[in-house]
Amino acid sequence: MTPDQSPTGPLKGLRVLDLTRVLAGPTCTQMLGDLGAEVIKIEKPGTGDDTRGFAPPFMPGTRESAYFVGVNRNKKSVTLDIATPEGQAIAHRLVAGCDMLVENFKVGALAKYGLGYEQLHAAYPRLIYCSITGFGQTGPYAPRPGYDSLIQAMGGVMSLTGEPEGLPQKVGVPVADLFAGLYGCIGLLAALRHRDATGQGQQIDIGMLDTHVAWLANQGMNYLATDENPARLGNQHPNIVPYQVFPTEDGYMVLSVGNDPTFKRFCEAFALTHLQSANMATRQ
Repeated sequence: MTPDQSPTGPLKGLRVLDLTRVLAGPTCTQMLGDLGAEVIKIEKPGTGDDTRGFAPPFMPGTRESAYFVGVNRNKKSVTLDIATPEGQAIAHRLVAGCDMLVENFKVGALAKYGLGYEQLHAAYPRLIYCSITGFGQTGPYAPRPGYDSLIQAMGGVMSLTGEPEGLPQKVGVPVADLFAGLYGCIGLLAALRHRDATGQGQQIDIGMLDTHVAWLANQGMNYLATDENPARLGNQHPNIVPYQVFPTEDGYMVLSVGNDPTFKRFCEAFALTHLQSANMATRQ
């Protein structure tokens, strides 16, 4: 966001202090910025966000990594050393003017600098504080760091992804990070509604493993219904056929046929009405 631009959108007028880095936290705050909030990103002097160095590729004509730019639009950036008393004093002045604070430090790390939730809530009771970590603020795994590939493995999606006889596969984009950011944004918006009703802020506790398991959706429910781990099916669907990739003479075709009327139209369009007859006979 350049100085001559003013944010627009449903969150215009909302101010967010962004103490996040890498992907999960920056994804969350970027969405808030996209919705019109003024996001002030705090970065470490000298190095900044780790992802500034996740390159190549760089943005054309710059030394800015494409990775960093992909999750930090619509933000203002301030370098600040919160490990110093001066930096902490500046951070407190910024917090005093903010509606939300989003952070993805290890559990308890910000309390060392006077920026933990309990410390800030006592001074700024309307502040909404979102913490994004690998395993949440409580429990035996809380002190552990969390990384996307680790969470994909622990959360179950790697056991679902890949060919039946192949290795478990992670998804091609860091979905554990991205969904944690998405759930964080949803939690913040709900907390904003709560503050409007009560005048009180609160802490949003986002654990990447929690949110990862939450979006397993139908596959997660299939496990709960059968007590069996769903198998890897490649591009096939666990409940619907045909819903997969098929080879053709000049490449591949994806069929996504979700119900009988669609299957009927497909059979008629591809002169495969005998398949429709076989399908009806199997059902009977």
